Amino acid sequence: QVLLVESGGGLVQAGGSLRLSCAASGGTFSTYTMAWFRQAPGKEREFVARINWSAGTTYYADSVKGRFTISRDYAKNTVALQMNSLKPEDTAVYYCAAAARRAYSDASVYEYWGQGTQVTVSS
Repeated sequence: QVLLVESGGGLVQAGGSLRLSCAASGGTFSTYTMAWFRQAPGKEREFVARINWSAGTTYYADSVKGRFTISRDYAKNTVALQMNSLKPEDTAVYYCAAAARRAYSDASVYEYWGQGTQVTVSS
C-alpha cells in the first residue's frame, strides 16, 4: 500500500518561500509520476506541478512557472516542492499525489494521495 505523507506547510508573508516535502513509501516508484495539487476554499483541486520519477522531467502550471520547483530524492524516496515569491493566491491545502504510470494534469488518474498540508500566504 502506497503511503504519502506531506510536511512543510505553514504561514508566510507574500514574497516569502516555503518548501513542502512528500515522503513516499510502500511502492517501487521508478515508473511513477509524482505531482502536487492544491485546493483553495470554495475552489476545485488544481494541478501545480509533476515529475517523472525515473527521468526527472517536470511540468508546471502556468500560475506557478518560474516560482515553484518540483524535485525528487531517490535515496530518501521524497518529492519536494520549493515555493518562492509566494502570493496570497497561492493559499491552499497542498496535496502530494502519485500515479503508477505516466500521468499528466488530471487529478482523476492519480491513485494515491497524501492528507494535505496547509499553506497560507498573507498580504
